[in-house]
Amino acid sequence: MSLDVLMQYFTQYGAVAIFVIVLLEYMNLPGFPAGVIMPLAGVWAAHGKIHFIIALLITIAAGVIGSWILYLLGYKGGEIFLNRYLKKFPKQREAIEKNFDMLRKKGPVGVFVSKLIPMVRTLISIPAGVLKMNFWQYTVSSALGVAVWNLIFVGAGYILGDAVFQYLM
Repeated sequence: MSLDVLMQYFTQYGAVAIFVIVLLEYMNLPGFPAGVIMPLAGVWAAHGKIHFIIALLITIAAGVIGSWILYLLGYKGGEIFLNRYLKKFPKQREAIEKNFDMLRKKGPVGVFVSKLIPMVRTLISIPAGVLKMNFWQYTVSSALGVAVWNLIFVGAGYILGDAVFQYLM
């Protein structure tokens, strides 16, 4: 998928495209990384195609819902998957246990911080579900991390909107 295709989706579907693409990104599915999607939403806001706060809230909602989906996958079937994975790759046990221990010790703060680290931010939801972390604590810490991350990227697109828009066009 190229930037031209993404721009066409934004033009044709507007806020729905932003929501769906960010949701898929937060579910760790292949596509555009947040570093492309969310600044483009900011560019759109800078050019009056969508209000900045609406663009930000859409990306936060998509991020939280995507995080919930991965949390629930971890909660419902993550332990079974993890056991099968560790049977196949036993050398990974130490690294995985280390990450689980961090999440057990840090709890919601660990989720919040993890949401600010590329790659880890989408994957942390699964171990949180496997550990059966309190859903509301997970949601609040996840939403706060998602909000900070998305504000940085949508805000960057908004602030740099003219330069980026002229470059893309």
